[in-house]
Amino acid sequence: MGIIVKPIFTEKQTALTEKYENRYGFIVAPSANKVQIKNAVEELYKVHVEHVNTMKYDGKVKSRYTKSGVVFGKTAAYKKAIITLRKGETIDLFSNI
Repeated sequence: MGIIVKPIFTEKQTALTEKYENRYGFIVAPSANKVQIKNAVEELYKVHVEHVNTMKYDGKVKSRYTKSGVVFGKTAAYKKAIITLRKGETIDLFSNI
């Protein structure tokens, strides 16, 4: 499994990217450190990364009501990285769709 799992396309992340044109969000491997994330993004997208900010999220406890009673579960935990590129550089995330 690679360091970069997938880019983030949420309303909150899109608003952040529109406000700061050189910031992008990625879901990354939980064991990856900032240096590994920086090297992976630079190699994959051919850009220069200035900053990497990481956040770890625990899974949320969920419950639902079924015929057999209440079923409890948990969503998966993940690690998120916000990448800041050099001034004037961009990543085209929709080029390979």
